[in-house]
Amino acid sequence: MSRDVKGYYGPYGGRYVPDVLNQVLDEVKDVYSKLKDDTEFLSQLDYYNRHYIGRPSPLYFAEKLTNEIGGAKIYLKREDLNHTGSHKINNTIGQVLLAQKLGKKRVIAETGAGQHGVATATACALFGMDCIIYMGEEDTKRQELNVFRMKLLGAEVVPVTHGNRTLKEAVDAAIEDLIENYDSTYYMLGSAVGPDPYPAMVNTFQSIIGREAKEQILEVENRLPDYLVACIGGGSNAIGLFSPFYDDTDVNMIGVEPAGKGLDTGMHAATLALGSPGILHGFKSYLLQDDNGNPMPVYSISAGLDYPGVGPEHSFFKDTGRASYVTITDEEALDAFFALSHIEGIIPALESAHAVAHAIKLAKDLPKDDLIIVNLSGRGDKDVRQVLDLMQNMNNHPNS
Repeated sequence: MSRDVKGYYGPYGGRYVPDVLNQVLDEVKDVYSKLKDDTEFLSQLDYYNRHYIGRPSPLYFAEKLTNEIGGAKIYLKREDLNHTGSHKINNTIGQVLLAQKLGKKRVIAETGAGQHGVATATACALFGMDCIIYMGEEDTKRQELNVFRMKLLGAEVVPVTHGNRTLKEAVDAAIEDLIENYDSTYYMLGSAVGPDPYPAMVNTFQSIIGREAKEQILEVENRLPDYLVACIGGGSNAIGLFSPFYDDTDVNMIGVEPAGKGLDTGMHAATLALGSPGILHGFKSYLLQDDNGNPMPVYSISAGLDYPGVGPEHSFFKDTGRASYVTITDEEALDAFFALSHIEGIIPALESAHAVAHAIKLAKDLPKDDLIIVNLSGRGDKDVRQVLDLMQNMNNHPNS
């Protein structure tokens, strides 16, 4: 879809930042605008996609899961098989090459589940850049393994101890750092959020997911899928899958948000389901906010999904009806986590398990010749310790 020159998708997006950051963002936008169509840059990006990340990632027919459910055919886009274990590396390699063109040697980033932090630390190690990762203190506890991985890769991990101590506060801290150190620092934003030009950049680097998936499904099924399903926090893995199918209007796009402990409990992060337009972290989108426009506390079993906002492109998709957005509870995500592990031998990230859970629901009621592509955005190695702890505290869980 098109966005205007100021980075708006309909009424969403744009740039709402202190004046000191406008020059920084203009510089990033100028270089991005030149590089995204530059043959030499794209060739360099393709080299790292193929030989470092390991692309193309497979499109796997989950035959056993499909047979177990008895409905539509479920395909998994295996972003979990990328180097570092998720889709996040697609974006960090693209942005680190851009940072290199800008002459920056210091990179900062935010992370929730830790996968963007690991991918950023990986890219910085590869290109010899200093790396500082901001992470909510609560998330450092949930994702202890990823914290160690980041440190092993040479990054400094800074726990953020104020507020809810999760992803929103990590973004706050990273933006504060950028304001103080913009001359020497590049902010590697990890999702399809933030002020212009970040949503467009993340779309550019993540849309390789959908481009590959389209080519792969045409090769094996000789037609496009009926449904695309992806989890939604900020929305980068979903926008990466959805974007190349935007003009294929017979393809239904479904984003899956975290309902947490239930939409009526206040313990959720269902921004598109229950939010309203507002401004957060320098851009306009749907937002879970109070009567004064302040972001509300959010929750998800998955550290990568508990963000009170969402990408502006997804907000536009919701309003125009091009995509639909549903919710999955913690319990449903855990059930899908176990089901995919037991049936297919694939342990999904808790984020991705939300998408798998909805695909299972969806497939049951569809004809057997319908096709669903699920973006399996990450692998669950990082979540095994957390799930084990949950099981020990939930001895009555049917899968324990």
